[in-house]
Amino acid sequence: MSRISQPDPELTHRLSRRGMLGVAAGATAAALLGAAATPATAATETAHKTSGRGRPVLPPGRLGIQLYSLRDKVSTLGFAPVFAELEKYGYDEVEFAGYTQGSAGPITLAQLKRLARDHGLNPIGSHVGYYSDDPSAYTFAQNLTKVLDDAQALGLKHIGTASGPFRYGSTVDAWKRAAEEFNTYGAGAKARGMKFYQHNHSEEFSFATDNPKVRLYDVLLKETDPDLVFLEMDIYWAYSGQFRFSKRPDGTPAPFEPLNYVLRQPHRYPLFHVKDGVSDPANTYGYRMTDVGDGDIDYQKFISAVTRLRGERLAHHWQAEHDQPTESFTFARRSSAYLHSLREKC
Repeated sequence: MSRISQPDPELTHRLSRRGMLGVAAGATAAALLGAAATPATAATETAHKTSGRGRPVLPPGRLGIQLYSLRDKVSTLGFAPVFAELEKYGYDEVEFAGYTQGSAGPITLAQLKRLARDHGLNPIGSHVGYYSDDPSAYTFAQNLTKVLDDAQALGLKHIGTASGPFRYGSTVDAWKRAAEEFNTYGAGAKARGMKFYQHNHSEEFSFATDNPKVRLYDVLLKETDPDLVFLEMDIYWAYSGQFRFSKRPDGTPAPFEPLNYVLRQPHRYPLFHVKDGVSDPANTYGYRMTDVGDGDIDYQKFISAVTRLRGERLAHHWQAEHDQPTESFTFARRSSAYLHSLREKC
Protein backbone atom coordinates (compact mmCIF):
# COMPACT_ATOMS: atom_id res chain seq x y z
CA MET A 1 0.00 0.00 0.00
CA SER A 2 1.21 3.51 -0.74
CA ARG A 3 2.68 5.45 2.17
CA ILE A 4 1.83 9.11 1.59
CA SER A 5 2.18 11.15 4.77
CA GLN A 6 2.71 14.64 3.29
CA PRO A 7 -0.04 15.50 0.78
CA ASP A 8 0.85 18.25 -1.66
CA PRO A 9 -0.88 21.54 -0.81
CA GLU A 10 -0.80 22.65 -4.47
CA LEU A 11 -2.36 19.48 -5.85
CA THR A 12 -5.98 20.61 -6.10
CA HIS A 13 -4.96 23.66 -8.11
CA ARG A 14 -2.80 21.60 -10.45
CA LEU A 15 -5.50 19.05 -11.15
CA SER A 16 -8.25 21.58 -11.74
CA ARG A 17 -6.01 23.68 -13.96
CA ARG A 18 -5.05 20.60 -16.00
CA GLY A 19 -8.70 19.64 -16.43
CA MET A 20 -9.66 23.15 -17.53
CA LEU A 21 -6.97 23.23 -20.20
CA GLY A 22 -7.82 19.72 -21.40
CA VAL A 23 -4.13 19.04 -21.77
CA ALA A 24 -2.86 16.01 -23.66
CA ALA A 25 0.48 14.88 -25.05
CA GLY A 26 1.60 17.19 -27.82
CA ALA A 27 -0.97 19.91 -27.06
CA THR A 28 0.06 23.55 -26.99
CA ALA A 29 -0.56 24.91 -23.52
CA ALA A 30 0.20 27.86 -21.29
CA ALA A 31 2.54 27.41 -18.37
CA LEU A 32 0.70 26.15 -15.32
CA LEU A 33 0.67 28.40 -12.30
CA GLY A 34 1.25 26.89 -8.86
CA ALA A 35 -0.90 27.82 -5.90
CA ALA A 36 0.71 29.09 -2.73
CA ALA A 37 2.02 26.19 -0.66
CA THR A 38 0.29 26.01 2.71
CA PRO A 39 0.16 22.74 4.68
CA ALA A 40 -3.30 21.18 4.77
CA THR A 41 -4.18 17.64 5.68
CA ALA A 42 -7.41 17.90 3.68
CA ALA A 43 -5.50 18.30 0.41
CA THR A 44 -5.51 14.58 -0.38
CA GLU A 45 -9.26 14.25 0.09
CA THR A 46 -9.89 17.31 -2.07
CA ALA A 47 -7.54 16.07 -4.76
CA HIS A 48 -9.24 12.68 -4.85
CA LYS A 49 -12.63 14.33 -5.30
CA THR A 50 -11.22 16.52 -8.04
CA SER A 51 -9.80 13.58 -9.98
CA GLY A 52 -12.71 11.20 -9.47
CA ARG A 53 -13.49 8.21 -7.30
CA GLY A 54 -12.36 5.40 -9.59
CA ARG A 55 -9.54 2.95 -9.05
CA PRO A 56 -6.11 4.58 -8.66
CA VAL A 57 -4.33 4.83 -11.99
CA LEU A 58 -1.00 4.08 -10.33
CA PRO A 59 -0.69 0.39 -9.35
CA PRO A 60 0.12 -0.23 -5.68
CA GLY A 61 3.78 -0.65 -4.85
CA ARG A 62 5.02 0.46 -8.27
CA LEU A 63 6.02 4.12 -7.87
CA GLY A 64 9.74 4.71 -7.95
CA ILE A 65 12.12 7.55 -8.58
CA GLN A 66 15.33 7.80 -10.58
CA LEU A 67 17.89 9.00 -8.05
CA TYR A 68 19.61 11.11 -10.69
CA SER A 69 16.84 13.62 -9.95
CA LEU A 70 18.12 13.82 -6.36
CA ARG A 71 21.85 13.71 -7.08
CA ASP A 72 22.38 17.05 -5.33
CA LYS A 73 20.85 15.73 -2.12
CA VAL A 74 22.63 12.36 -2.29
CA SER A 75 26.02 14.04 -2.73
CA THR A 76 25.53 16.50 0.15
CA LEU A 77 23.34 14.58 2.60
CA GLY A 78 23.94 10.93 1.73
CA PHE A 79 21.47 8.19 0.89
CA ALA A 80 19.94 7.85 4.38
CA PRO A 81 18.25 11.29 4.57
CA VAL A 82 17.19 11.02 0.93
CA PHE A 83 15.60 7.61 1.46
CA ALA A 84 13.86 8.90 4.59
CA GLU A 85 12.27 11.70 2.56
CA LEU A 86 11.22 9.35 -0.24
CA GLU A 87 9.57 7.06 2.31
CA LYS A 88 7.54 10.01 3.61
CA TYR A 89 6.52 10.98 0.09
CA GLY A 90 5.06 7.55 -0.62
CA TYR A 91 7.68 6.06 -2.93
CA ASP A 92 8.00 2.29 -3.18
CA GLU A 93 11.11 1.88 -5.34
CA VAL A 94 14.38 3.53 -6.33
CA GLU A 95 16.43 3.36 -9.50
CA PHE A 96 20.12 4.08 -9.05
CA ALA A 97 22.38 6.34 -11.10
CA GLY A 98 25.57 5.40 -9.27
CA TYR A 99 26.27 3.82 -5.90
CA THR A 100 28.44 6.48 -4.23
CA GLN A 101 27.51 9.40 -2.02
CA GLY A 102 30.08 11.99 -3.07
CA SER A 103 31.07 14.23 -0.20
CA ALA A 104 28.68 12.44 2.14
CA GLY A 105 31.22 9.63 2.56
CA PRO A 106 31.69 6.02 1.40
CA ILE A 107 29.03 3.34 1.58
CA THR A 108 29.15 -0.36 0.73
CA LEU A 109 26.65 -2.10 -1.52
CA ALA A 110 25.46 -4.20 1.42
CA GLN A 111 24.87 -1.05 3.47
CA LEU A 112 23.09 0.61 0.55
CA LYS A 113 20.80 -2.37 0.02
CA ARG A 114 19.96 -2.56 3.72
CA LEU A 115 19.37 1.19 3.94
CA ALA A 116 16.87 1.11 1.10
CA ARG A 117 15.02 -1.82 2.62
CA ASP A 118 14.95 -0.12 6.03
CA HIS A 119 13.00 2.73 4.43
CA GLY A 120 10.60 0.44 2.58
CA LEU A 121 12.23 1.12 -0.77
CA ASN A 122 12.83 -1.63 -3.32
CA PRO A 123 15.98 -1.14 -5.44
CA ILE A 124 14.49 -1.89 -8.84
CA GLY A 125 17.18 -0.93 -11.36
CA SER A 126 20.29 1.05 -12.17
CA HIS A 127 21.82 3.03 -15.03
CA VAL A 128 25.35 2.15 -16.11
CA GLY A 129 27.32 3.42 -19.11
CA TYR A 130 27.29 1.40 -22.33
CA TYR A 131 30.94 1.77 -23.42
CA SER A 132 34.08 3.85 -22.99
CA ASP A 133 37.51 4.27 -24.54
CA ASP A 134 38.95 3.55 -21.10
CA PRO A 135 39.41 -0.24 -20.70
CA SER A 136 38.95 0.07 -16.93
CA ALA A 137 35.71 2.08 -17.16
CA TYR A 138 32.66 0.93 -15.25
CA THR A 139 30.56 0.15 -18.33
CA PHE A 140 28.83 -2.83 -19.86
CA ALA A 141 31.33 -3.07 -22.71
CA GLN A 142 34.46 -2.77 -20.57
CA ASN A 143 33.48 -4.45 -17.27
CA LEU A 144 30.33 -6.51 -17.74
CA THR A 145 31.09 -8.98 -14.96
CA LYS A 146 31.69 -6.25 -12.38
CA VAL A 147 28.52 -4.40 -13.42
CA LEU A 148 26.44 -7.56 -13.05
CA ASP A 149 28.17 -8.52 -9.78
CA ASP A 150 27.23 -5.18 -8.23
CA ALA A 151 23.66 -5.31 -9.50
CA GLN A 152 23.27 -8.79 -8.08
CA ALA A 153 24.72 -7.71 -4.74
CA LEU A 154 22.07 -4.98 -4.54
CA GLY A 155 19.32 -7.44 -5.39
CA LEU A 156 18.34 -5.58 -8.56
CA LYS A 157 15.85 -7.15 -10.93
CA HIS A 158 16.86 -4.82 -13.77
CA ILE A 159 20.21 -3.42 -14.87
CA GLY A 160 20.45 -1.10 -17.84
CA THR A 161 21.95 1.84 -19.66
CA ALA A 162 20.74 5.31 -20.55
CA SER A 163 23.25 5.42 -23.41
CA GLY A 164 21.87 5.28 -26.93
CA PRO A 165 23.06 2.51 -29.29
CA PHE A 166 25.21 4.99 -31.25
CA ARG A 167 28.55 3.34 -30.50
CA TYR A 168 29.21 2.51 -34.15
CA GLY A 169 27.24 5.30 -35.76
CA SER A 170 23.70 5.91 -37.02
CA THR A 171 23.47 3.47 -39.91
CA VAL A 172 21.29 0.36 -39.91
CA ASP A 173 24.34 -1.91 -39.70
CA ALA A 174 25.79 0.17 -36.87
CA TRP A 175 22.65 -0.36 -34.83
CA LYS A 176 22.57 -4.05 -35.69
CA ARG A 177 26.07 -4.31 -34.30
CA ALA A 178 25.09 -2.49 -31.12
CA ALA A 179 22.01 -4.74 -30.85
CA GLU A 180 24.29 -7.80 -30.88
CA GLU A 181 26.19 -6.38 -27.92
CA PHE A 182 22.95 -5.62 -26.10
CA ASN A 183 21.90 -9.24 -26.63
CA THR A 184 25.17 -10.32 -24.99
CA TYR A 185 24.55 -8.08 -21.99
CA GLY A 186 20.97 -9.34 -21.82
CA ALA A 187 22.11 -12.95 -21.80
CA GLY A 188 24.53 -12.18 -18.97
CA ALA A 189 21.83 -10.46 -16.95
CA LYS A 190 19.30 -13.23 -17.57
CA ALA A 191 21.76 -15.84 -16.32
CA ARG A 192 21.70 -14.01 -12.98
CA GLY A 193 17.94 -13.55 -12.83
CA MET A 194 17.94 -9.96 -14.03
CA LYS A 195 16.71 -8.06 -17.09
CA PHE A 196 18.98 -5.81 -19.17
CA TYR A 197 17.29 -2.65 -20.46
CA GLN A 198 17.95 0.46 -22.52
CA HIS A 199 16.57 3.91 -21.66
CA ASN A 200 15.79 6.17 -24.60
CA HIS A 201 16.24 9.84 -25.28
CA SER A 202 14.69 11.54 -28.30
CA GLU A 203 17.49 10.74 -30.78
CA GLU A 204 16.64 7.03 -30.82
CA PHE A 205 13.54 7.93 -32.84
CA SER A 206 15.59 9.55 -35.60
CA PHE A 207 16.27 7.93 -38.97
CA ALA A 208 19.21 5.87 -40.20
CA THR A 209 21.71 7.98 -42.09
CA ASP A 210 22.07 5.33 -44.82
CA ASN A 211 18.34 4.65 -45.11
CA PRO A 212 16.16 7.62 -44.11
CA LYS A 213 13.03 5.49 -44.41
CA VAL A 214 14.11 3.43 -41.39
CA ARG A 215 13.61 4.67 -37.84
CA LEU A 216 16.55 3.64 -35.66
CA TYR A 217 14.35 2.69 -32.70
CA ASP A 218 12.65 0.13 -34.94
CA VAL A 219 16.04 -1.38 -35.76
CA LEU A 220 16.76 -1.74 -32.04
CA LEU A 221 13.45 -3.48 -31.42
CA LYS A 222 13.83 -5.80 -34.38
CA GLU A 223 17.47 -6.77 -33.87
CA THR A 224 17.43 -7.36 -30.12
CA ASP A 225 16.13 -10.61 -28.64
CA PRO A 226 12.83 -9.82 -26.84
CA ASP A 227 13.72 -12.39 -24.18
CA LEU A 228 17.07 -10.74 -23.46
CA VAL A 229 16.77 -7.00 -24.11
CA PHE A 230 14.10 -4.80 -22.58
CA LEU A 231 13.23 -1.11 -22.81
CA GLU A 232 12.71 1.62 -20.26
CA MET A 233 10.65 4.18 -22.11
CA ASP A 234 11.39 7.69 -20.97
CA ILE A 235 7.96 9.04 -21.84
CA TYR A 236 9.02 12.68 -21.99
CA TRP A 237 11.86 11.97 -24.41
CA ALA A 238 9.63 9.69 -26.48
CA TYR A 239 7.16 12.54 -27.01
CA SER A 240 10.07 14.83 -27.73
CA GLY A 241 11.09 12.30 -30.37
CA GLN A 242 7.56 12.43 -31.75
CA PHE A 243 7.88 16.22 -32.05
CA ARG A 244 11.31 16.06 -33.69
CA PHE A 245 11.02 13.02 -35.94
CA SER A 246 7.46 12.78 -37.25
CA LYS A 247 8.87 13.71 -40.64
CA ARG A 248 11.69 12.03 -42.53
CA PRO A 249 14.72 14.09 -43.56
CA ASP A 250 13.10 14.71 -46.95
CA GLY A 251 10.01 16.17 -45.26
CA THR A 252 7.63 13.27 -45.92
CA PRO A 253 5.30 12.41 -43.01
CA ALA A 254 6.35 9.65 -40.62
CA PRO A 255 4.04 10.03 -37.60
CA PHE A 256 4.22 7.68 -34.63
CA GLU A 257 2.64 7.44 -31.19
CA PRO A 258 4.99 6.42 -28.33
CA LEU A 259 2.19 4.69 -26.43
CA ASN A 260 1.57 2.36 -29.37
CA TYR A 261 5.09 0.95 -29.09
CA VAL A 262 4.23 -0.16 -25.56
CA LEU A 263 0.77 -1.49 -26.36
CA ARG A 264 2.18 -3.64 -29.17
CA GLN A 265 4.84 -5.26 -26.96
CA PRO A 266 4.06 -4.48 -23.31
CA HIS A 267 6.30 -7.26 -22.00
CA ARG A 268 9.34 -5.43 -23.40
CA TYR A 269 8.73 -2.35 -21.23
CA PRO A 270 9.08 -3.34 -17.56
CA LEU A 271 10.23 0.17 -16.60
CA PHE A 272 9.15 3.70 -17.45
CA HIS A 273 10.46 7.17 -16.68
CA VAL A 274 7.58 9.44 -15.76
CA LYS A 275 8.81 12.87 -16.74
CA ASP A 276 6.67 15.84 -17.74
CA GLY A 277 7.02 18.85 -20.01
CA VAL A 278 5.14 21.92 -21.14
CA SER A 279 4.66 21.99 -24.91
CA ASP A 280 6.93 24.57 -26.52
CA PRO A 281 7.27 24.35 -30.33
CA ALA A 282 9.99 27.01 -30.22
CA ASN A 283 12.17 24.65 -28.19
CA THR A 284 14.41 22.25 -30.13
CA TYR A 285 12.95 19.33 -28.22
CA GLY A 286 9.33 20.48 -28.34
CA TYR A 287 8.90 20.67 -24.56
CA ARG A 288 10.22 22.43 -21.47
CA MET A 289 10.77 19.94 -18.66
CA THR A 290 8.73 20.45 -15.49
CA ASP A 291 7.51 18.59 -12.41
CA VAL A 292 5.18 15.68 -13.07
CA GLY A 293 1.63 17.01 -13.25
CA ASP A 294 2.62 20.52 -14.33
CA GLY A 295 3.08 19.65 -18.00
CA ASP A 296 1.10 18.52 -21.02
CA ILE A 297 1.73 14.77 -21.05
CA ASP A 298 -1.50 12.96 -20.20
CA TYR A 299 -0.31 10.47 -17.60
CA GLN A 300 -3.80 9.37 -16.64
CA LYS A 301 -4.27 8.22 -20.23
CA PHE A 302 -0.80 6.74 -20.66
CA ILE A 303 -0.54 4.75 -17.43
CA SER A 304 -4.17 3.58 -17.62
CA ALA A 305 -3.71 2.34 -21.19
CA VAL A 306 -0.78 0.16 -20.10
CA THR A 307 -2.12 -1.11 -16.79
CA ARG A 308 -5.55 -1.98 -18.24
CA LEU A 309 -4.00 -4.57 -20.53
CA ARG A 310 -4.76 -8.05 -19.35
CA GLY A 311 -2.17 -9.25 -16.86
CA GLU A 312 -0.17 -6.01 -17.06
CA ARG A 313 -1.33 -3.95 -14.06
CA LEU A 314 1.56 -4.99 -11.81
CA ALA A 315 4.02 -5.84 -14.59
CA HIS A 316 5.55 -2.36 -14.89
CA HIS A 317 7.45 0.08 -12.71
CA TRP A 318 6.95 3.85 -12.96
CA GLN A 319 9.98 5.98 -12.07
CA ALA A 320 9.48 9.73 -11.60
CA GLU A 321 12.31 11.84 -12.95
CA HIS A 322 13.35 15.43 -13.66
CA ASP A 323 16.77 16.12 -15.16
CA GLN A 324 17.16 19.56 -13.58
CA PRO A 325 14.55 20.13 -10.86
CA THR A 326 14.40 23.56 -9.28
CA GLU A 327 14.35 21.93 -5.84
CA SER A 328 14.74 18.16 -5.93
CA PHE A 329 12.85 17.23 -2.74
CA THR A 330 9.97 19.47 -3.81
CA PHE A 331 9.93 17.76 -7.21
CA ALA A 332 9.86 14.32 -5.58
CA ARG A 333 7.05 15.25 -3.18
CA ARG A 334 4.84 16.97 -5.73
CA SER A 335 5.28 14.30 -8.39
CA SER A 336 4.34 11.49 -6.00
CA ALA A 337 1.29 13.37 -4.74
CA TYR A 338 0.08 14.05 -8.26
CA LEU A 339 0.52 10.49 -9.54
CA HIS A 340 -1.12 8.98 -6.46
CA SER A 341 -4.10 11.30 -6.92
CA LEU A 342 -4.99 10.11 -10.42
CA ARG A 343 -8.12 7.98 -10.69
CA GLU A 344 -9.42 6.00 -13.65
CA LYS A 345 -12.48 7.46 -15.27
CA CYS A 346 -15.66 5.57 -14.50
